[in-house]
Amino acid sequence: MLISQLYYIGTKKETAWNVLHFLPKYCYRYLQRVWRYGYLCSRYEQPPKHVAIMRSSIHQSLTSREQHTLRLHLAYSIIEGFILGILALNEFVFIKSLSGSDYELSILFQFSMMVFLLLVFVNEFLKRIRRRRIFLRWVGIITRFPLLLLFFFPRSPEVYQNGASWHMIFLAIFLVYYLAALVINPTINLLLKNNYSHQNFGTLYSYSQSANKVVLLVVTFLYGLLLDADNYAFTYIFPVAGVLGMVSVFLLSRIDYTPPEVIRIKTTFGQSMKNSMQNMYLILKNNRPYLHFEIGFMLYGIAFMTTYAVMTIFFYNALGLNYSSVAFYKNGYNILAILLLPLFGRIMGRLDPRRFAIITYASLGGYLFFLILTEYLPYFTTIWGLKIYYTLIFYVISHGFFAATMVLLWNIGSAYFGDDHQADIYQSTHLFLTGVRAIFAPLAGIFIYQQFGYTVTFGIGIMALALAIVLMQWSYRQHKVKS
Repeated sequence: MLISQLYYIGTKKETAWNVLHFLPKYCYRYLQRVWRYGYLCSRYEQPPKHVAIMRSSIHQSLTSREQHTLRLHLAYSIIEGFILGILALNEFVFIKSLSGSDYELSILFQFSMMVFLLLVFVNEFLKRIRRRRIFLRWVGIITRFPLLLLFFFPRSPEVYQNGASWHMIFLAIFLVYYLAALVINPTINLLLKNNYSHQNFGTLYSYSQSANKVVLLVVTFLYGLLLDADNYAFTYIFPVAGVLGMVSVFLLSRIDYTPPEVIRIKTTFGQSMKNSMQNMYLILKNNRPYLHFEIGFMLYGIAFMTTYAVMTIFFYNALGLNYSSVAFYKNGYNILAILLLPLFGRIMGRLDPRRFAIITYASLGGYLFFLILTEYLPYFTTIWGLKIYYTLIFYVISHGFFAATMVLLWNIGSAYFGDDHQADIYQSTHLFLTGVRAIFAPLAGIFIYQQFGYTVTFGIGIMALALAIVLMQWSYRQHKVKS
């Protein structure tokens, strides 16, 4: 249905208007279908036959816990989709509307990943929290509230060009925002892994992510149009996102979780941190498949982080794209990701995460390759103010596969390597290693770009991904995951 409608509007003369009219209408219908599925699951032991959203991919009737969790996580994902749709253009807002420098841009991205280094402290702190739901809600309030301060940012380009103080405040606000991931990301894994069956885990998670992507698609498109009309629209959009962010975390905190009965041995906080580091080390030492998985992710992370900020610079300086054009390309691969997510959700439930990772790494390498081609074949056509580069069409296709697979692999891939009650520990280890590579990779990418240009930067990323693919295939043949 979605593909046929996209083809239809592409044949019309009033393309931009048809897209603007089509996206809210059909994305709303898609969300309605996904939400109705979750609602009916909560009322019936077996979903009615007329509910046709991937019923064949559910391996068994959903339990009451799965039904309750699906509805809450779906609502959380829809709201987060709005926020992520705003954040999708955040780097472009920083470099264009706020006149940020290349290195400041890399720091903005670096903050989103480097905060995971604090997981060593946060892990032990979370273990000492008994009322975890209330704590999760306070985290949402404290980390989302600073977004309201962006309402007071000036709306004059001269202010941002003449001083870096506003840049520092902007970076500080988002540093606080990204700190929430230290608590929220491992908690999501823990909640879902303890409420979804192993067979349904990937499938049900993909439903929520599909809804998330639909909202992200619509918001990114409309936000891009709004920013082209008003470069400082972020001053009133981000406060709205801040309020919605608090609501989404509150919904997440309502998912049921009963911690296992454990004998607690009182230790000092310093000793607990040491134990946390030892636990991470022992997991990597004793679980060889997981160790190889994380080494492959380290190579992937270096490729992704060194090229991410450079890609934003490439779009702005080399290709001269406006907000609407950037939103168009992001929506292009998000549409494909929405269509592919349910499929890859089923595949992930049946395929070893390392083999699944090969698809992800290959698709990332593909879109980097087409970015290189675009630098040497910069041919495009302009349609209603959108610069459509021919080689970037293939970039969008590759990025669509990457977006659909990475959201699953990065968020829940680690959960397949351990027991249910270890899901948060494995994800924390995974995120901590993300913070480790974030220390150097984004800044290294800017340095390589400034010294050698776009081609070398993207080429190094492709080589790192090729090594990761070889490692994943070798590891899968040599070491099997214990189920």
